[in-house]
Amino acid sequence: MAVIAAVLAGVALGFAAPEVARELKPLGTGFVDLIKMMISPVIFCTIVLGIGSVRKAAKVGAVGGLALGYFLVMSTVALAIGLVVGNVLDPGSGLRLTEEARSAGAAQAEGAGEGTVDFLLGVIPTTLVSAFTEGEVLQTLLVALLVGFALQGMGRAGEPVLRGIGHIQRLVFRVLAMIMWVAPVGAFGAIAAVVGETGADALTSLAVIMVGFYATCLLFVFVVLGALLKLVAGVNILTLLRYLGREFLLILSTSSSESALPRLIAKMEHLGVSRPVVGITVPTGYSFNLDGTAIYLTMASLFVAEAMGDPLSVGQQISLLVFMIIASKGAAGVTGAGLATLAGGLQSHRPELVDGVGLIVGIDRFMSEARALTNFAGNAVATVLVGTWTREIDKERVGEVLAGRLPFDERTLLDDAHSHDTGPGAPDRTAGDGTTRNPALTGTATEARGRVTSP
Repeated sequence: MAVIAAVLAGVALGFAAPEVARELKPLGTGFVDLIKMMISPVIFCTIVLGIGSVRKAAKVGAVGGLALGYFLVMSTVALAIGLVVGNVLDPGSGLRLTEEARSAGAAQAEGAGEGTVDFLLGVIPTTLVSAFTEGEVLQTLLVALLVGFALQGMGRAGEPVLRGIGHIQRLVFRVLAMIMWVAPVGAFGAIAAVVGETGADALTSLAVIMVGFYATCLLFVFVVLGALLKLVAGVNILTLLRYLGREFLLILSTSSSESALPRLIAKMEHLGVSRPVVGITVPTGYSFNLDGTAIYLTMASLFVAEAMGDPLSVGQQISLLVFMIIASKGAAGVTGAGLATLAGGLQSHRPELVDGVGLIVGIDRFMSEARALTNFAGNAVATVLVGTWTREIDKERVGEVLAGRLPFDERTLLDDAHSHDTGPGAPDRTAGDGTTRNPALTGTATEARGRVTSP
């Protein structure tokens, strides 16, 4: 409720006093930076505990391979939907490119896009710990995988390390819960600055592509993802999205899906998906499952080409946008990264269209909201689907959680109140204060293994 009130107050201030509102931008930036500093340790602990507690490495490979295959298929579907809607709407016709927009487009292209080889080499950190200090999600993912497999190979000798990392994870989530107290302040500053900078002019002149993009994202989430989720897992998309309502509000106010990544990990484990599936699918999805970004890149490319009076042929559309999907990996949580990827893709394929990127700069922040929300919804659905396919999900618990009978602990963000490793009829481990403890964190590594093998 505090975040909602802060967002409304920020919008009001942005319209009433734009100059003052623009000065509040550091509040939003600071909050997102606080969240981002926690992402690497959250991912590291989650993945290491997940992999280290699995008996066979082949199981981890199966989860990862299944997840990557699903990401590839869904990115292609999102790409196709964006192309179809973009060609039907024809959103760029009738606009004129000003010198101001031309220079804005050129500025975006200067800092845009790295090649595929650079991207792959960039996954390797400079040192074992530099991934944590530089905040690179994929680098952290690589280090965590290596450490997890190493601990798995150590057997019983690695159990004390696993328990230690379990305690570190509890500390990390406790710090994250403290940071969340300043979420209303961050939301207020971020929204006030956006409204103060943009105003209403950019929205009215470019309403067609904005409305079309939002409608396309809604179509993708509720029709495509909703149907898949219902058919495979028997879960209603609306109940899942309602369960993640706080995270969607956080993304809406910060315009970054990365701000909700640690909470998604915690909530998916609480939902009943096993730790290895959550630990592998969620961080990987943040780099490779960019459904919203795929839709954005297709529609924005068609928009720019139409506005410049030089429409793309079908062949050009496909080659350009496949390139963009590859180039966009790792940019899911960065506000405005979609715009840089768009400029980089156009620069490499159709340099004469790069200046047209300036036409979309004014509303990119608002389109970034839909990109981030769609990416987040896609990763939540992917986690449930992969858990279902690998039989690493407690379906009874999913029903209880989504029905609201097993609420998520907002104070600690840790799933202390359940362990889906004990099997039917197994006793809970209850502490003196009446709360149940998660054996994957407080028990032995042998106990932790049980939670992985029993859906």
